[in-house]
This record gives sequence, C-alpha cells and structure tokens, in this order.
Amino acid sequence: MDIPRIFNITESAHRIHNPFTPEKLATLGAALRLETGTRVLDLGSGSGEMLCTWARDHGVVGTGIDLSQLFTEQAKRRAEELGVADRVEFIHGDATGYVSDQKAGVAACVGASWIGGGVAGTIALLAQSLGPGGIILIGEPYWRQMPPTEDVARGCLAGSISDFLGLPELLASFGRLGYDVVEMVLADQDSWDRYEAAKWLTMRRWLEANPDDDLAKEVQTQLTSEPTRYAAYTREYLGWGVFALMAR
Repeated sequence: MDIPRIFNITESAHRIHNPFTPEKLATLGAALRLETGTRVLDLGSGSGEMLCTWARDHGVVGTGIDLSQLFTEQAKRRAEELGVADRVEFIHGDATGYVSDQKAGVAACVGASWIGGGVAGTIALLAQSLGPGGIILIGEPYWRQMPPTEDVARGCLAGSISDFLGLPELLASFGRLGYDVVEMVLADQDSWDRYEAAKWLTMRRWLEANPDDDLAKEVQTQLTSEPTRYAAYTREYLGWGVFALMAR
C-alpha cells in the first residue's frame, strides 16, 4: 500500500507536499487561534510538517494518516526531531473513509481531496470526525486566472477548465454546502516555486545516484520538461489555498 513511486522520488526532500512555505503554514496555524490541547486530525498528512510544527508552536495533539510509507516515516522522524512525538502520531494507511474515534477540534485534508471523491465528499468525511464548534481545513486548487483554452488547462495538469473554479466561485461553493468560510491562507507564486522547483534538484540528484533504475527514463523526461511547463502554465494560471470552514 503506497502512492505511485514517482511521487516518493520527486518529493522525497519535501517537508510540505503542497505549494506552501513554512511561513505560510505558520500563518495558518496562528490564524486558527489554536489552543493548547486542541486535537487535530490530518488526512493525507504527508511528511507531517503541519501537525509537528503546530504541536511545537501551539501545543496541539493529533493524528496524521498517509498512504506513503516514506512520508509517514519522515513524519515520525520529524516529530522526534521537534520533540513532539508524545503529542502526535502518524499512521501509514489509506485515509479514504477514515473516521476518528476521538472527536477533533480541527479536521483537515490539505491537498488530498480525492480521499473523499472530491471537495464535497471530503468535507462530509471530515465532518464525521469533528467535535461541536470545530473547524474543517480543506486545501484546494483554483484558477488564479481562467485559462483561455483547454490546452492551457491541460498544461496546468488539469483534465479540463471545468476541473477547478475561480476563487470567488470556490468560496461560494463552500457556502452551498452549508459552511461559513472563517479563514484562508493562499499560496503565491513564490510558494509555488518552492514546491515545484524543489523537485528538480531532487530529481537530478536521484538520477545521478540511480542511473539504471527502471524509472530513470521517466524521471529524466520530467526533469527535462517540467521547468518550462510549470513556468508557462501552472505558475501563471493555477492558485491554491487552505480554507477554514465552520458549519452554519
């Protein structure tokens, strides 16, 4: 049970597997006014940076579940490094359909809404683990500017323009699901750069160490094409943000 190996390769050096910098992650934690002892559930927790740093900075406790064995191991090491291993736990597993036995003050799925079959399904899933008055965190892409053609949308690795909404439409969609948007922190082009461009050095170093690996050709193809594709499409057209929601 694991994610496709290509992601374990290209993002193996990432602490944050979304277009967020540590500063933006800290901004989000502060914006939520987290209290000591708040329980946080993080579905698709990656390398655990959100839970670990919030446990250090705000005294939260919680659980993260992620399908990547590598990222889960990195999360456990990060918890030890930051001295919070007694407050957070990380489980290697499939977060699809996961409901916590302990109600959370914050239930999050930041950049992995496929676990609920999309935004609406993921919000409904998270709500099952949320205590009264709790906050749902959902991390989602949106069109920073609307692509002029379907080819441009595909250049952003979307299937079509209709895959994503503009920011106002995305915010309105949360309201139609019965939620107030109570906070948001948005990626910018610099944080996108840190997410995407960091992969390129990782790929190059991996290729130097693994020239005969079965995936070497695929990794080299990505390394050759990704800088130009990213600069022409994703960097210009695609936004991303984390949105805090409370049920009406």
